[in-house]
Amino acid sequence: MASKRQRIVDPGSSFYGTSPGSSFMYNPSPYGYVSQPPPFPVVRLRGLPFDCTETDVAEFFHGLDVVDVLFVHKGGKFTGEGFCVLGYPLQVDFALQRNRQNMGRRYVEVFRSKRQEYYKAIANEVSDARGGSSPRRSASRAKSYDEGKDSAEHTGVLRLRGLPFSASKDDIMEFFKDFVLSEDSIHIVMNSEGRPSGEAYVEFASAEDSKAAMAKDRMTLGSRYIELFPSSQSEMDEAVSRGR
Repeated sequence: MASKRQRIVDPGSSFYGTSPGSSFMYNPSPYGYVSQPPPFPVVRLRGLPFDCTETDVAEFFHGLDVVDVLFVHKGGKFTGEGFCVLGYPLQVDFALQRNRQNMGRRYVEVFRSKRQEYYKAIANEVSDARGGSSPRRSASRAKSYDEGKDSAEHTGVLRLRGLPFSASKDDIMEFFKDFVLSEDSIHIVMNSEGRPSGEAYVEFASAEDSKAAMAKDRMTLGSRYIELFPSSQSEMDEAVSRGR
């Protein structure tokens, strides 16, 4: 189910079925839409704290099936807006009940949104990440950032950031399909509640492989672009143990 929901942006995806491990109490039965498909289950958020994380959004909608969180940036800066894709169309109504509820010291506005708005935001984020619409100053800063990654020592371990919450080990293996990986070499980091944090660590066969795998930095997995960072065994062990 995780791999199916990770591909929620595909036209044939279904939002229905049992979500393993979900605490959501309102899982609906399949809709009886006859002449048209059910609405895409996405809401738009405004007024998010500027230090907000995907985990914060998941906790804000605690009890709902959060499939994806997308933060909106402009000129490389977070705008305080975002999108949240949910597991079922009916969950949108429950998400709207969180409108003007607090996240930290700020209240967050929750609005209905549409598939097209979410897709457009994804395209803009990917374009911005690749420098398509970034000003020269931001491009220079990104180049310096990338050079820092290139010069980092490789130990055979990479840290992944920005994973969809629904990403599975199979999805990560497919992302790195040019490399030989096993499920035991992939470690998805959980938060304190036992939910995916959006980060993972991958152990490659050699330092040469992990360095070559950096070519996948900022490539997309599902609807998200994934950031890669050289890491180490000790950093991986510490992060994984924190999530237990």
